[in-house]
Amino acid sequence: MAILNDNRLFPAEERTREIARSLYNQIKSLPIISPHGHTDPAWYAENINFEDPAALFIIPDHYLVRMLCSQGYTHASLGVKPLDNTPYEKDPRKIWDIFAKNYHLFLGTPTRLWIDYVLSEIFEIEEELDEGSAESIYNIIDSKLKTKEFRIRNLYKRFGIEVISTTDEPNSALTHHKKIRDEWDGRVIPCFRPDSIIDPLHESFINEVDKLCRNNTTYTNYLDAIQERRLFFKEMGAVSTDHGCLEPYTAELSNKQMQGLFDKAMKGQINHGEAREFQGHMLMEMARMSIEDGLVMQIHPGVYRNHSSFVFKRFGRDKGVDIPVETEYVKALRPLLERYGHEKDLKIILFTLDDTRYTRELAPLAGYYPVLRLGPAWWFNDSPEGMMRFRESVTETAGFYNTVGFNDDTRAFLSIPARHDMARRVDASYLARLVAEHRLSMKQAERVAIDLAYNLPKESYNL
Repeated sequence: MAILNDNRLFPAEERTREIARSLYNQIKSLPIISPHGHTDPAWYAENINFEDPAALFIIPDHYLVRMLCSQGYTHASLGVKPLDNTPYEKDPRKIWDIFAKNYHLFLGTPTRLWIDYVLSEIFEIEEELDEGSAESIYNIIDSKLKTKEFRIRNLYKRFGIEVISTTDEPNSALTHHKKIRDEWDGRVIPCFRPDSIIDPLHESFINEVDKLCRNNTTYTNYLDAIQERRLFFKEMGAVSTDHGCLEPYTAELSNKQMQGLFDKAMKGQINHGEAREFQGHMLMEMARMSIEDGLVMQIHPGVYRNHSSFVFKRFGRDKGVDIPVETEYVKALRPLLERYGHEKDLKIILFTLDDTRYTRELAPLAGYYPVLRLGPAWWFNDSPEGMMRFRESVTETAGFYNTVGFNDDTRAFLSIPARHDMARRVDASYLARLVAEHRLSMKQAERVAIDLAYNLPKESYNL
């Protein structure tokens, strides 16, 4: 019995479901535009085969690890390597067995839908994963992962990916991207992620800024060095920057004030309030630089990162212990919008994990300021319900065309087609309801569906 139902995520009411299916059928095979994500450029440069099912599905996936940790499993027991070289599970079958035994934990979550899609559509497995089927399914996946068809460049083409962006540290030499460009016709582009050099409280700030400035650490040289790096990224194909700040706070300080804060930061003597002002001004500088070099500015605020100091110290960043926080946009962004809100050569894509802000703040802001666009439901909201809340909350004020379509924002390569398929089904369902209520014609809905799936991501990211 197949895991997937062809009508999944479509409305229960029959007539509306038929409309949704018709809309979906027109967009389901469109190429995938993936303008923001976290896959490793080394994968494409080396044209890898993924090592084993545990390394593919579990160890790098925050969604899986955090759910299993909620039931008492440790990162080490799930194969995550500690920084201190203490023992951790290295047997992929044991890690897989934990996952399979607990797969029921994911019922009702988007993770379950993504993985069921991967098992059924990519590995052609029709048996449900559980403790009893764990070994046979592991063997099927493990065997296929070793084949030529499952090398990443072949999967890229099989999935219909037209372009995919990685997210890269500001001092990266982008060596893998150069190799990709020299050897292959797939389009894999970098994205400039400057958090480690504009957040003075980042644990690597001093070392990364020293490297950036080649030890000539004056504030003026610091700004010049950032602009130089941005241009290098652009030459290597980048179309965007990405800012993972705690809040979208912006402030305009004098050069003298910034030099003083910069000096404190480089001595490790800056406090939280001063760091907030420094980073707020640097978001202004990033917007100014975007006007000059044309890179689209993405702002991903509202995450208390590395909430568990125990996990952070033992395993490092990005291990699934990030928690959304309340986020304010109207006052926080006003200094930036006062100065740059009407610039013709600037695009800023706003994201949020605080979906209470959609109707009250984000949709009205994007519904007026020409520089602003709204990024899709993100991270914890990257679910059928979250995507539907997004459309229902922002469309009446910002419309469809002040949003940017969908991006998958994932480290899990095989989930990319699953995530885009989910987004296309949800959008088709939302549009179908508008058609059924005679708020859109079928022709209008067809146009919007295609734009959301393909044209808007390309236009919004200058692809």
